Amino acid sequence: MDPFGESDSKDAVAARFYAVNGRHLMTADDDAYACEWYVSVEELAGRAGIQPPELRRLILANRLPLPSYILTDGTQMVARDLLELPRRAGGYDELPEWFAQHFESTRDAIREWDGYLRGHYVCLRHVSPETIRRKEELVKAIKAATAEPQSDDHAWLVALHRLVDELDTLEPPFAAYDRLRFGGPISRDTCIDAIRKRFPRPAQSIRRREGTPSPTARGAGV
Repeated sequence: MDPFGESDSKDAVAARFYAVNGRHLMTADDDAYACEWYVSVEELAGRAGIQPPELRRLILANRLPLPSYILTDGTQMVARDLLELPRRAGGYDELPEWFAQHFESTRDAIREWDGYLRGHYVCLRHVSPETIRRKEELVKAIKAATAEPQSDDHAWLVALHRLVDELDTLEPPFAAYDRLRFGGPISRDTCIDAIRKRFPRPAQSIRRREGTPSPTARGAGV
């Protein structure tokens, strides 16, 4: 028998969420962002054909992550594809071991599993071991490249922006709330926006991204 009723399980999840994230103000813009990118526990449970307390029981049992956000009215918001990883793993109880197998070391697996359970992978549009690893690789590569910048080198700029653009496809826009709970700038600030401002994209690459033929391409038909 489930020891938690619907109200009790919701309160228990909220208490753990605030213990992990602290209490920070969610603004109307933050609420709107969370509603655009996430769904409520109740909506996801309805789609999956299970009861909301059962989803929350799995959260409290460390088989699913904490909500990504809690709205100002108390609604608990989770990823739309929250149940995809348990499906891939073959079940909720199989998820921890399956997840760990995607990382090279036990230390990495424990660190990433902890981040997953905390609901802190709001930095990814789709959370999976593959996207977690790729994001880390990209952030490291961007930091390494910009530690020894070669901004006069066209090839270096092109390669840098290729990394930044890929990271951009992995990450959502984020909410202002995220900068409060994480205590400062987030990876989009430091590894996407700041890099694009500090190292402008080469003009030729801009034309190609916008679909404008380069001078060479225009001349080729002459």
